[in-house]
Amino acid sequence: MMKLAVFASLIAGSSAFAPAQVGRASTSVQAFENEIGVLPPTGFFDPAGLSDGISQEKFDSYRLAELKHGRAAMLAVLGYIAPETYRFGFDIAPGVSTNDIPNGVAAIDFIPALGWAQMIFLIGAVDYWGVLGDFGFGKPDLGDKEDERKLQELQHGRLAMLAFLELLRHDSQNFVSPGFDGLDNMITGLPFMYGN
Repeated sequence: MMKLAVFASLIAGSSAFAPAQVGRASTSVQAFENEIGVLPPTGFFDPAGLSDGISQEKFDSYRLAELKHGRAAMLAVLGYIAPETYRFGFDIAPGVSTNDIPNGVAAIDFIPALGWAQMIFLIGAVDYWGVLGDFGFGKPDLGDKEDERKLQELQHGRLAMLAFLELLRHDSQNFVSPGFDGLDNMITGLPFMYGN
């Protein structure tokens, strides 16, 4: 068995020294390589080939979904970290205070069914109608920096999606095996936040 494992690793490792195949770039790369969000060194990154042969409208709908998920992830990261340091102290349901609900994954069992129904309805309404409203304020005139700000928002959203997944992974592992990392708090580099 050991010989088979060594042989398999040698075969897999030898492919690193094989000459690279030079081929034509796909049409999707050529069509979308100048879009906002395409950055060096990866360029237009679509390893699953989701953009092969799609129209500009379909690409724009994918980009809108990425932007929406990025915005939701930015809020999720804040919502995940904020209860570590501050509690608002209001009742989320009759007799259930936000002070009594634990942080992170452990909160799933403590939120009553009506609380879940409220959250699902609000998220569904925002997703169906698009926004909570167009208030006409809070929209700065960016002028020639608009493309730069759009790129920054995409990048921050991409980072927030990864950050939220890591927070969820870490908290889930800590929920299953408490103290697996030997740390008492989620935010370890800032002990003053916990009054230490």
